[in-house]
Amino acid sequence: MSKKKILVAGGGGFIGGHLVKQLLSEGHEVRSVDIKPVAEWYQVSDGVENVVADLKLKDACDAACDGVSDVYNLAADMGGMGFIENNKALCMLSVLINTHLLQSALASKCDRLFYASSACVYNADKQKCEDVVPLKEEDAYPAMPEDGYGWEKLFSERMCRHFREDFGLYTRVARFHNVYGPYGTWDGGREKAPAAVIRKVIHAKETGNHEMEIWGDGKQTRSFMYIDDCVKGIRMIMDSDVIEPINLGSDELTTINGLVDIVENIAGIKVERNYNLSAPKGVNGRNSDNTLITKLLGWAPGIKLSDGMARTYEWILGEYHKTHAAQTA
Repeated sequence: MSKKKILVAGGGGFIGGHLVKQLLSEGHEVRSVDIKPVAEWYQVSDGVENVVADLKLKDACDAACDGVSDVYNLAADMGGMGFIENNKALCMLSVLINTHLLQSALASKCDRLFYASSACVYNADKQKCEDVVPLKEEDAYPAMPEDGYGWEKLFSERMCRHFREDFGLYTRVARFHNVYGPYGTWDGGREKAPAAVIRKVIHAKETGNHEMEIWGDGKQTRSFMYIDDCVKGIRMIMDSDVIEPINLGSDELTTINGLVDIVENIAGIKVERNYNLSAPKGVNGRNSDNTLITKLLGWAPGIKLSDGMARTYEWILGEYHKTHAAQTA
């Protein structure tokens, strides 16, 4: 494998930090760019050019793309359902990041660009029932994505397509389905369901107050992909001949109640579940149809949900203890 100079946009984020480590392990030279101060990055790797910049600005994208061959765009203003339902304009503004990165990658004669899209692009009418039919790539149209965040992702997918068709820029797009794992957001309002459930169960165990709030009725169905499987899929898609957006997610379906069951078993406790029916809960059912990615790339998730949640639990438990130790010091 030839060694490259690679840009990871959003490298201070959850998925970006893991991708940077993978690229380093392969011997590549990496430039990691994020809007947050480096002290707030989820992971900071040695031997990386770490840059703090706002990639919504064209000049910042020009500088970030200068001299690199490959661009991985994981940068976005996003979070869990509680964040994206209440910050639609902020989510939409991420369209500036992808637009400017595409322009800059083209001007800098970069070889290829990867765009991290989302299952939130899928038509909401196909996600009304908990007993969901897994979503195929063509189910994004006719368009009825998640308001705000989903529209931004779908529009940016089209931008990638047209830069490829009109200008010959090599672009690849993956639709992520609920990625989780260590070194991610676990509190503060931007965390996703796996981390939120783990934090709440840990808090219940540590405090002895076994009451726990669940958003919705707990019957919503989802699939969750462990970060290692995600990074492997990203690398395979970037180096593939797959030109259309493709699902990247687990097809191991569970309910939110089932997710709580898993974490209860890890923690060795039972919680009293209080259902908040007025809280953001997203669509009723969503699962990834992996037929295409299995056929074209031979990719399939290798880590079961229970195993990945156990690994994530241990990391969040450590972070929880650090936070509470600092608060009581």
